[in-house]
Amino acid sequence: MHDQMPAQILAQSAIDLTPAQAVEALERVLLDGLDPEAGPPRSNLAVPAGELLLMPAATTAYAGVKIAGVAPANPARGLPRITGSYLLLDGPTLQPLALFDGIALTSLRTPAVTAVALRRLAVPEAAHLVLFGAGPQAYGHLDALLAVRPLTRLTVVARRAEPAAALVEYARKLGLDAVAGTPEAVAGADLVVCCTTARTPLFDGRAVPAHAAVAAVGSHEPAAREVDSALVARSALYVEARSAALREAGDLLIALADESIAESTPLANLSELVNGRVVVPTDRPRCFKSVGMAWQDLAVAAAQYERYGHSGPSGHSELYTMQ
Repeated sequence: MHDQMPAQILAQSAIDLTPAQAVEALERVLLDGLDPEAGPPRSNLAVPAGELLLMPAATTAYAGVKIAGVAPANPARGLPRITGSYLLLDGPTLQPLALFDGIALTSLRTPAVTAVALRRLAVPEAAHLVLFGAGPQAYGHLDALLAVRPLTRLTVVARRAEPAAALVEYARKLGLDAVAGTPEAVAGADLVVCCTTARTPLFDGRAVPAHAAVAAVGSHEPAAREVDSALVARSALYVEARSAALREAGDLLIALADESIAESTPLANLSELVNGRVVVPTDRPRCFKSVGMAWQDLAVAAAQYERYGHSGPSGHSELYTMQ
């Protein structure tokens, strides 16, 4: 037992940013010059229950770290598969500012990242979303995409009928024409979003229309993927950062290994997309692969902190360029 208790124990702060506000926070830091390629890699540690992830990031104004757990057996116990907490620090002094629920933060920022990308990759008339998965990320992605796209139709593709039906009912209450479907629904999709725990492709990539935009966000392991090499080969490719994707994005790494794409195949990062430095074609699918990066957590956590009206011990009230 420790002789002394810590001088300060932070109470966990609520996260009440809307999806639109999270999208705006991410876009703001990218427009202000944050370079995703400079983001540090996450640390992965295998543990008996699954995996521990450590994700630090820092700017001149703030620093922060997310400790996340991935426990595959938890759902059978009635517990979340993803656990964790996020500690936000003042940048210049490294004094603790706030402690956030890591699950709530991840559930907000991951869909917001997808929305940032698909806002630019979707054709203007995109209305039909085919959504693979029916867990918390599926709900988050639907909410985030509705914040940036005028969707009217939803097809839910999930392994189990009951969660799919629940998501369909949720979408109908939001005014969408929603149904449960099969993977073949991608043939009529304007947007396809994959947020599952799948390790092998969810659908035939040859069936995706040329005008459609696809986002695969469910995995961050080199040997796991949600989309097949056929889709990757025929798509314009976008990632959060090339450095992160070439470490962790199995959807792309497997396509590289089987020579469906080459090392010279262009990969545009999220900063280039947001700042308009890359062309977005409409003659072939656009595929965005996300693995999750620490700078995203920091951007959303800092925006949440500032929503409370705080500016930190050093008086900062905005994010600056990644150091």
